[in-house]
Amino acid sequence: MKALPKAGLALMAAAFALSANAQDLTGTLKKIKDSGTVTIGNRESSIPFSYLDEKQQPVGYSMDLCNKVVDAIKAELKLPNLKVAYNPVTSQNRITLMQNGTIDMECGSTTNSVDRQKQVSFGVSTFVTGIKMLVKTDSGIKDIAQLDGKPVVTTTGTTSDALIKASEKGKHIDVKNIYGKDHADSFLMVESGRAAAFVMDDVLLAGLIANAKNPKEFAIVGDAFRVEPYGIMVRKDDPQFKALVDKTLTGLMKSGEINRIYDKWFMNPIPPKGINMNLPMSKELKDAIANPNDKGVS
Repeated sequence: MKALPKAGLALMAAAFALSANAQDLTGTLKKIKDSGTVTIGNRESSIPFSYLDEKQQPVGYSMDLCNKVVDAIKAELKLPNLKVAYNPVTSQNRITLMQNGTIDMECGSTTNSVDRQKQVSFGVSTFVTGIKMLVKTDSGIKDIAQLDGKPVVTTTGTTSDALIKASEKGKHIDVKNIYGKDHADSFLMVESGRAAAFVMDDVLLAGLIANAKNPKEFAIVGDAFRVEPYGIMVRKDDPQFKALVDKTLTGLMKSGEINRIYDKWFMNPIPPKGINMNLPMSKELKDAIANPNDKGVS
């Protein structure tokens, strides 16, 4: 008998994990089955991934993907009336709330990194971004080297902070690091002049600019510090639930449905202001969709 390739073995393992009946459930699926509720960790200002619309309801690209996972949970557990609860999270507390069981999956704009994989797990990558700087257009700033002696903001608990510090050391510049409680707060610091630059994922910066009072006042500049994959965050050492998440997302990728979801949020007007980010899918994301994986960035 011809040996199955590793990919085939992985799919068989996933199928086996998902065939568990009620008494075989473990981890997150058992928790959801017992409580009748799945709790989603959502962001409030990560446009267009996970944010609040005009009715203060969580919406976005990541939320749509997670809703597909919720549909899969309902089918797997035979719970058509499964309750969906939302629990706002921040960059600072999202991992803790995942670990302590407050949320069952986090649907936002979280980078899948090797370091974070020591604490949590991630589904296959659903987006790929580059870390860049947002500045005021009239600032004249084009590169990190021009930030010497200036205050630079990043959001508490993000990977961008480490990249700022690494760049400071590499270019021998002295930057005053300050922190926003969320992305909207960090953006406000640049808008109000308290910070010279905001270092963050370029797509999040683009979303903040698109929704600003005067978008032309801001620009995204400089080379990318690093390219990073986003993923739906789940609990570590919970293969049964991760298998369901991965199967759902991979199905969306193979069917092409993820492209329609992407176009909805990145190529069309989105709430609450009807802004169109007009951001075509990058080559890196197309590659991630063609070859689903959960590799973290170092």
